[in-house]
Amino acid sequence: MAFSYTNKRGVTYFLHSKSTTLKSGKIQTLYFFAKEKKAGVLEAVPAGYKVVETPNGLPVLKKT
Repeated sequence: MAFSYTNKRGVTYFLHSKSTTLKSGKIQTLYFFAKEKKAGVLEAVPAGYKVVETPNGLPVLKKT
């Protein structure tokens, strides 16, 4: 079951992650929300993060 978040306007978003390799060789994980389930969908919010909503209604992850 994918993690979903419904904002104040009633739009549902799904949490995704994508790992990228930086020029230095370090691997960085990017977290993002999308309206549709795609490759990389997550089942829960990563440890140390919480979901907050911007004034425009977009969900974002914030470190706790």
